[in-house]
Amino acid sequence: MKMVAAVIKPFKLDDVREALSEIGVSGITVVEVKGFGRQKGHTELYRGAEYVVDFLPKIKVEIAVDDTRVDQAIEAVSGAAQTGKIGDGKIFVYDLTQVVRIRTGETGIEAL
Repeated sequence: MKMVAAVIKPFKLDDVREALSEIGVSGITVVEVKGFGRQKGHTELYRGAEYVVDFLPKIKVEIAVDDTRVDQAIEAVSGAAQTGKIGDGKIFVYDLTQVVRIRTGETGIEAL
């Protein structure tokens, strides 16, 4: 099992959710986060004063999937989140050693 975590632009969340639903992903976790990458933030003008926004608002989407569906999940997220502009985000994939459904006690793939 793998955890696919994607950091995306906030306005792309609905597109990503729909793309994941189309491939049969049954659940996702969404967290509002802030951060920066190569773009290093940007400068904004507010009431005549210029200030630097170091941390940009992003959305982190986490999806637990079976090993056989990792590539599908990556393609769905990257296709739906891509704008072609700097700051589109990143996708991280890491191993899940165990998953437990609290309500039933199911473990492993059945818990997904």
